Amino acid sequence: MSVQFPFFVSSAVEKHPNVKVHFGHKLVKCNLEEGMVTVLGSDKVPKDITYDLIVGCDGAYSTVRNYLMKKPCFDYSQQYIPHGYMELTIPPKNGDYAMEPNYLHIWPRNTFMMIALPNMNKSFTCTLFMPFEEFEKLLTRTDVLDFFQKYFPDSIPLIGEQALVEDFFLLPAQPMISVKCSSFHFKSHCVLMGDAAHAIVPFFGQGMNAGFEDCLVFDELMDKFNNDISMCLPEFSRFRIPDDHAISDLSMYNYIEMRAHVNSRWFIFQKNIERFLHAIMPSTFIPLYTMVTFSRIRYHEAVRRWHWQKKVINKGLFIFGSLIAIGSTYLLLNYMSLSPLDYLRRP
Repeated sequence: MSVQFPFFVSSAVEKHPNVKVHFGHKLVKCNLEEGMVTVLGSDKVPKDITYDLIVGCDGAYSTVRNYLMKKPCFDYSQQYIPHGYMELTIPPKNGDYAMEPNYLHIWPRNTFMMIALPNMNKSFTCTLFMPFEEFEKLLTRTDVLDFFQKYFPDSIPLIGEQALVEDFFLLPAQPMISVKCSSFHFKSHCVLMGDAAHAIVPFFGQGMNAGFEDCLVFDELMDKFNNDISMCLPEFSRFRIPDDHAISDLSMYNYIEMRAHVNSRWFIFQKNIERFLHAIMPSTFIPLYTMVTFSRIRYHEAVRRWHWQKKVINKGLFIFGSLIAIGSTYLLLNYMSLSPLDYLRRP
């Protein structure tokens, strides 16, 4: 069987004698019905290649997916969020990390935020997420420094004024896109995986994980159906679409949580209750982040359990608050109904 993997291949495949890896080739045409692709190599000469299965792992702007979109009953939607991102750098300090490396550092500012993640070379990559209209207001060195002095003053000595200004104007703010499609396959000829099937915004940190899980699920299904592609591909679409759509929605939600909700005392209070319940009932109450990041619980199942847990917590808080209100009212009324003689008799 010949399988074409456009654009993305792992060096691990080169260890197999029946695999040939061709770099520097661009997919220019895909005939899904006839099982043929046309690629353009470094010699700029188009070459037609026949295949049994094409696996489209060619990113958010997938060429393979563009050909699938021309087929009947293929649903597709994309959304550019109104926020862009820009990367800055906090260099090492005295040969070590300038901040605690074992944390995700967040500067939440309600409508925008900045985060910092550690690198192996002891630096931090800072990413500023903000509406494009706010980026467009920062046109000069003074604008940038005044903005950071107002919203992220503690980051300026960590980044350095000169480096901050240079990095800020090095590249414009980059867009973020979310892609959903259905289904992920066409007959037994083609299947989409990774960003080609479900590009998501980066706020849950699950984009690459979701792509790797596509591969894991596909491998499990191949074992289940004894490598029968005609049975594996429809089941792959049926199985993965609910999960990949769910993580797309969760990633959108998590941006709001990171830049705004974490500033709310009520939100922090609910999170503490969630942690307490997880500590005493670890298999019943599991925080959403734990389910998504540290388990094989399916994404859409994690969403369902998360909504159920929120419902239970809110009902519990409502009942508890109602009991306190009723008890307080009873005691107050009982206290106010005492006669003057009762006051004299009280110790």
